Amino acid sequence: MTEQGHGRIVRYTFRERAVHLAAALSYVYLLLTGLAFWTPAMYWLAIVLGGGYLSRVLHPWVGIVFSVAVALMYAMWRRDMRTTDADRAWRRSIVHYIRNEDAKVPPAGRFNFGQKQLFWIMVGGAVALLLSGIVMWLVASVPRELRGLRYAAVVVHAVAALLTSAGFIVHLYMGLLVVPGGLSAILHGEVSERWARHHHPLWLEEKPTVTIKDVGSRT
Repeated sequence: MTEQGHGRIVRYTFRERAVHLAAALSYVYLLLTGLAFWTPAMYWLAIVLGGGYLSRVLHPWVGIVFSVAVALMYAMWRRDMRTTDADRAWRRSIVHYIRNEDAKVPPAGRFNFGQKQLFWIMVGGAVALLLSGIVMWLVASVPRELRGLRYAAVVVHAVAALLTSAGFIVHLYMGLLVVPGGLSAILHGEVSERWARHHHPLWLEEKPTVTIKDVGSRT
């Protein structure tokens, strides 16, 4: 590691960034078209996105894309998202994190406890959206004896959409405003050693083989 903390560290691989981007773009499309279907007041969103018919045709297929992307993220990050003793200590100090009292917040690994919880909410929400969405998509194939399943699918889909949209908003807020550099990390894949040491010091210690690029070598 660089002595003065001016190196650049690879935080996300290209594969991780590509999958995350696919999940983000597909989710935004699903959110906007879903809002258009939910209430007439928001139907203009479907018109902007190509019209009501096209939106209804694409919505379930984009849902498949989102589900695949989430499944890939689960495969890549499930081990990193396990709750550890460090996470439990971080959780007990979450008030200090909210108050931006960083000095009183226990060190975090690659992802802090809040990020991990958000991950599991999105994974669980994606599963609920997929299963309920399939029922709604193929509703004509659902036997009349199981018509209660149709109603349940609508409720589950709506609740999962609300939970994931809330999580998505929190994710954006944290990445854009609370943790400067978070957006740049997921877009470019690199963070400064100083940033990593400040926000995720345990990750820096646990991963002695992380790729570090000396800033001086670029000039």
